[in-house]
Amino acid sequence: MVYTIKIEPEAKLDIQEGIDWYNKKESGLGRTFHVAVKAHLKRLTTNPFFQVRYDNTRCLPIKKFPYMIHFTIDEESLIVIVHAVFNTARNPKIWKD
Repeated sequence: MVYTIKIEPEAKLDIQEGIDWYNKKESGLGRTFHVAVKAHLKRLTTNPFFQVRYDNTRCLPIKKFPYMIHFTIDEESLIVIVHAVFNTARNPKIWKD
């Protein structure tokens, strides 16, 4: 079973902010972050059943970066909805806002 990934606009903004921040720290690091995010999103297409953290929201940590992908699953439609790509150094309650 293959799931479709739907990235909410807020999550796209999170990803872009992460790319920009890492590029300011080191040239090319933003690209490395983006590649890692895309690889983890691809992983969700075949196995989205990661730990439920908040209500029915699941989280997938991004290896080598302090970020988690926050998502829900529409099992009926086979869609993974990405709500946030959140920096784990931030207060976890902020992402809902």
